Parts: sequence; structure tokens; C-alpha cells
Amino acid sequence: MIDEEALLEALNSTPVVDGRPQDRWADEDALRQWAREHGGADDAPAIEWLRTARDVLQVATRGPVPEADLRRILTGVQQVPEVDGSTLRWRLYGPPERMLAVELVLTWYDVQTRRPGRLRPCGNDECRLFHLDRSRANTARWCSMKTCGNRLKARRHQERTRHKPAT
Repeated sequence: MIDEEALLEALNSTPVVDGRPQDRWADEDALRQWAREHGGADDAPAIEWLRTARDVLQVATRGPVPEADLRRILTGVQQVPEVDGSTLRWRLYGPPERMLAVELVLTWYDVQTRRPGRLRPCGNDECRLFHLDRSRANTARWCSMKTCGNRLKARRHQERTRHKPAT
């Protein structure tokens, strides 16, 4: 099942390393393992749907939601209530090759609903990672204070001191 941490793993599978964009999901074996670890199919169609969902959700998190792309992923999917005594569960039905991608999309919508505005891209324009702001004040700007936050603060400080006239 896809939870918030798995959603972040998916969104953050295209980092910038040493100034070059990477795609951790370009490695078929790594993506197949990720799919299996999260209870999904790992055949070629399922893998392609996962990549598609990841790409669409990255776009949606950075800006306008690409509704047509999300509808294509969710087409033919149903949630059906199942009652077992005092327990109510919602069972997801749909094309097997899309189920993990669908769960990824549903988790993204759930986060957007429960934590509006808290899932966002890193404030460092050179970084392609995302973070879920869990701070009380909702003011976290970077994926990591150690890397992006300190780097940007140091750069801004250098720019300020460089342009400051000597006294």
C-alpha cells in the first residue's frame, strides 16, 4: 500500500546529483523492487503506469494539476465498500497493471486534502526534490536544511557581503 513516505519516495526518484538530473526509476530492477515492496505488480505495463503517475504527480505538485492525465490513470477504477461486522473497508478495483499507480494518485489526493499546501517542491530552484512540511507553522522551505537550506543561506550571505561597501 502507498503511504505518505512511499509517495515522497516516488516523487523524489528524480533527484539532481552533482548538478545532473537522475532518474532512479530508469533502473528497471530498482523500480520492480519498489513496486513489489509496496504490494504492486512488477510487470512492464505496471512499471510504465508507475512512471507515468510519478511524472504527472510531480507536475501537479509544482503547478496546475494535469486533470486529463490523472483521469487517464484513474479511468475504470472503483472503490467499493465492504462490511465485515463492525468494520467498513473500501476495496479498490481496476485494471491490475494500474493499481499501484492508482494508489499513488489516491495517496497524493489524500495528502492534498488532509494537509493542504504542505506537499511542495524544495525552495531551491536547483533541486528537484519534494517535501511534506510537517512543521506546526507550515514554513519549511527546503527538502533538507542540511543541504539545500544551508547552501542557499550561505549563497545569499555571500552575495550580501560581496555587494556591501567596505567600512
